[in-house]
Amino acid sequence: MRSTQIRSTFLDFFTSRGHRHVPSSPLIPSDPTLLLANAGMNQFKPYFLGEVTPEYPRATTIQKCARTSDIDNVGRTNRHATFFEMMGNFSFGDYFKADAIAYAWELLTQGYNLEKDRLWITVHQDDDEAEQLWRRIGVPAERIQRLGADNFWDMGVPGPCGPSSELNYDRGPAFGREGGPAVDGERYVEIWNLVFMQSMRGADDDNGTFPILGDLARQSIDTGLGLDRLAAILQGVENVCSTDLLLPTLTTVQELAGRDYPGSSSSRGSGNGEEKVSFQVVTEHARSIAYLIADGVLPAKDGRGYVLRRLMRRAIRHARLLGIDHPVLAPATTSVIANLGDVWPELTYQASLIEQVVTAEEESFTRTLTQGTRLLNAAVTRSREARSTTLAGDTAFELHDTYGFPVELTIEAARDAGLTVDEDRFTTLLAEQQKRAKTGGKAKTAEALRRQDAYRELSSRHGRTDFTGYDRLGTEATILGLIADGTVVPGADQGSTLELVLDRSPFYAESGGQVGDTGTIRTTGGALLDVLDTRLGLEGFHVHTVRIREGEIRTGEQAEALVDGPRRDAVARSHSATHVLHAMLRRTLGDHARQHGSLVDAGRLRFDFAHFSAVDPTQLATIQALVNDHLLDDPEVRIWHASRSEAEAAGATALFGEKYGDHVRIVDIGDFSRELCGGTHVPHGSNAGPVRILGEASVGSNLRRIEALTGRDALTYHDTERRLLEELSTLLGTRPHDAPDALRKRLDALTTAQQELARLRETELRTRAQQLAASARTVPGGRIVTEKVTDLGPDELRTLATNTADLLGSEHAIVILGTEHNSKALLAAAITRSLHDTGTQAGRLLTAAARAIGGGAGGKGPIANAGGRNTEALDEALALAAQDATRVLGQ
Repeated sequence: MRSTQIRSTFLDFFTSRGHRHVPSSPLIPSDPTLLLANAGMNQFKPYFLGEVTPEYPRATTIQKCARTSDIDNVGRTNRHATFFEMMGNFSFGDYFKADAIAYAWELLTQGYNLEKDRLWITVHQDDDEAEQLWRRIGVPAERIQRLGADNFWDMGVPGPCGPSSELNYDRGPAFGREGGPAVDGERYVEIWNLVFMQSMRGADDDNGTFPILGDLARQSIDTGLGLDRLAAILQGVENVCSTDLLLPTLTTVQELAGRDYPGSSSSRGSGNGEEKVSFQVVTEHARSIAYLIADGVLPAKDGRGYVLRRLMRRAIRHARLLGIDHPVLAPATTSVIANLGDVWPELTYQASLIEQVVTAEEESFTRTLTQGTRLLNAAVTRSREARSTTLAGDTAFELHDTYGFPVELTIEAARDAGLTVDEDRFTTLLAEQQKRAKTGGKAKTAEALRRQDAYRELSSRHGRTDFTGYDRLGTEATILGLIADGTVVPGADQGSTLELVLDRSPFYAESGGQVGDTGTIRTTGGALLDVLDTRLGLEGFHVHTVRIREGEIRTGEQAEALVDGPRRDAVARSHSATHVLHAMLRRTLGDHARQHGSLVDAGRLRFDFAHFSAVDPTQLATIQALVNDHLLDDPEVRIWHASRSEAEAAGATALFGEKYGDHVRIVDIGDFSRELCGGTHVPHGSNAGPVRILGEASVGSNLRRIEALTGRDALTYHDTERRLLEELSTLLGTRPHDAPDALRKRLDALTTAQQELARLRETELRTRAQQLAASARTVPGGRIVTEKVTDLGPDELRTLATNTADLLGSEHAIVILGTEHNSKALLAAAITRSLHDTGTQAGRLLTAAARAIGGGAGGKGPIANAGGRNTEALDEALALAAQDATRVLGQ
């Protein structure tokens, strides 16, 4: 059964049983506690928590998931992957254990025709009910095993959790020992996990354990059936790389390597275990890389961007182990797109972006490998010179942490050089770094959790905020809650800064890049509050940060909420301008130049987009002109609503990482921009301009940023530039239009004058050097020049000393000069080549002299210098240097 039929069989089964088919959410989740979408239930978490009322009681999905917790097992087992499609069915307070178990058994044994006697079941050690249900459905007791933590599911962070029951398939004696899943996870492979979502877990303590905080509002079901593992079983192959999901990519890697994958029908037993691992790593990681980039992840030094970079570098390293010394990521990801693009259109849509990102990253990492190899070779040489058989763990960690050089390569190169790596020290340093990151993350998580608990408490009592701000800037409202330091409080006094929740609000909550509204709230009791910011505490739940300017407030009071209108108008201008800028960037640079983040503020905007080189000034000018031309045409800004599928069919652009419901808001600007957007906008394009682009810069690998001003701020900036030009013109004595040419002529004249001055200065220094050389006095062993000079900086002093020594020819001679410059005493010493050839270093001559002027000496070979603040001791320093010079020549 091919993967397309596996998917359709699953979806048909559950939709025919009343489940709503919900599309996969992006790999970039809207949940701030998650780095990447790692389970089918992620997008339904608000339903399980009771934060949002579900639009449907049961759902089914095929969710894109990324997990790297088991990255080191990829290729070493048949069941681990960093990307997979999780087929799931969900109940939100509808059915529970009995139906979930019955559905799973029916689909596996009838829909997929798996042999009943090869299915093994595990349940949680305390879940008597689940075991009885399985026995009632016909599974014999000897094929049901009770396990502990392995059969309790949670997200790894505070949230919904509960006992689980897993369905495992016996792949036969060739894959391992008898005894069921408790004995061998390779032979008895887990394919479907049924989670009985009934509890809420808290945060980990210092020992890594967590408390159960209580029951969820509704008992619910969350299941996950891995497409990869089921496909391997149904297609009779060893692992996912040999299924139709990845076989075309594995074939591409074989072609690049120039040999067959060990274990393939044509390999005839060639190759070894490590080679097999490398084939699978490159193949499997190529799929993860393609999906991550398609969903908006770009390589970076931290966060999800680091996850992507690590996958890419790991794939490249294993490709090199296979002897592939030419680009591998571009052809490998291209094969992923060709194979899976029909099922996941975002792969095809972002094909150009994927190719450019992986190509740039592979080129960059190739340079990293070259640089790391050079540094590693130097470290190996140092170890050998020190007669050590060990390469320091600190060196391995520096290569890993600073240069991104894989520790595996360090160990391998050290082994080739006859050295071992202090892996214990490396592990210690890595653990310390991870602990520091985890400690900082825990503190932030704990604070966020306190606030989230307060938001949930108020949301469960009062529901979503009624946002009225699209239609009017003011409204009457009731204060539903006050939150101080993450705790719900009954009231607050003048001078306090805290968070406030209203039943209805005209204040736009920060989202989609648009900043939150500010303004005022006045209560019927006479208190006056400044609204400093507005955010979404939970989905659809507005939280206002306020400072009490006058009076005191209490929960339950009536109030008048008023948005700062001029600021809101300025923000709306920036938001509409951002949409037009987005459209013009894609028109000018290519469709890959899509939004990857933005800041929409009053009078200014910041726009991040995918691109792989700097946007040159000519292109920026073209983009700015296009934006302003389209705004001057005064296109209508039209806002309409539709289902998500209708909006996508109409060509609406959805932004990476943004979460959208089944019904969406669409913003059209003329006939050239159509985006899903919940922000505020001007009614016509001419209201948004003008737009003035200030510049663009890199903000990460393959990511550029444009900053611009809009409306009055753009005009003010223009006026400022105009005044500066007029002032410059006045200084140059010309008209503004002629100022550039006039300035260019002045600069050319200045350059000519500076060159002439330098030539004259050079002539003067040569003359002074001749005079100094002529004044050299003879001492035993050679000649000495000691002189205090004036009007010289440090570079000229060194030049004069060197020129003088050169003029003294082949004799043993020493030149020592001193001067005062910028309230410092400076010294320079130069020796002739014949004296330097004897092993003499110029620095020896200034040691005592440098101490006299309160400084130190520096320099190697035939020239040295010194400096200090004690200018009064300059004569004494010259005398000390002359004594040392006489002693050196007399030796």
